[in-house]
Order: sequence, then structure tokens, then C-alpha cells
Amino acid sequence: MTRSWEVLTAATTVGSGLLAGVFFAFSAFVMSGLHRLPAPAGAAAMRSINVTAQRPPLMIALFGVSILCVATIVRALSTWSRPGAGGLLLGAILTIVGALGVTAAVNVPLNDRLEAGTITWDRYLAAWDPANHARTILCLAGCAVLLAGAIRRH
Repeated sequence: MTRSWEVLTAATTVGSGLLAGVFFAFSAFVMSGLHRLPAPAGAAAMRSINVTAQRPPLMIALFGVSILCVATIVRALSTWSRPGAGGLLLGAILTIVGALGVTAAVNVPLNDRLEAGTITWDRYLAAWDPANHARTILCLAGCAVLLAGAIRRH
């Protein structure tokens, strides 16, 4: 593997772990804290979090890591006969599905419904929490599989 591809693989792996950590924090304690609030206060706090989440730090991480994953997928497919290619491919796919796929398909629409007032706080939590757990697990698995693929490359 050339130096630039090693850097790409390392950045993709670290990025996947970073996203897993962000989603884990929500699953482990942010959402638990919001659950403890009365429904109107919890919903208001989540709406505020959703506004701040749409700023550069998270957006750069989310879309930047997704771009890195696409590049890693292309690299894995173009070097398919090399050891570790399958791990790089699978790890990048797991990360994209978790970070971008679940977020776009489940979390963002729920956030939009919460903002519009078309979903109750209890129903929001019942759908949002499992989706966030899925994002966490998929990104963490993606990170682990990317790491295994990188190790096999050498």
C-alpha cells in the first residue's frame, strides 16, 4: 500500500471511530439525560441540539468521513486481489450505512417531525433511540473491520 493510501485508510478508520464515539455519547448519556426531563423540556432541548448539530463540526465529520469511505471503497475494489481489501470494503460500507444511511433515513426525518410538532416526545424517543444505537454499532463495527483490513494489508 502506498503512503497516500495508508493515510486514507488511517483517516477513514479514525473517522469511523470518531462518529461511533459521537453516536455512543448520545446513546450512553445525552439521550438518558433528555429522557429524565419532562416531555416539553426534553423535546425543547432536543430541538436545540438539532440546530447546533447542523453546524460545521458535525457536518464536516459526517460528510468528510463518508467521502473518505467512498474513496476507500474505490480503493478496495481496485485492489481486490490484495489482502485486506474485503475488510476495507466492508468497513467503509458499514460506516456509510450507519453514519449517512441511518441518519438520513431515520434520525433526520424524526428531527424534522419533532421540529414541526407532528410527533410526540414519547414516539420520537421510541424511534430515535434505536436508530441511534444502530448508528453507533454500525460505525463501531465499521471502524473495527477497517482496522482489521488495514492490518491484513501489511
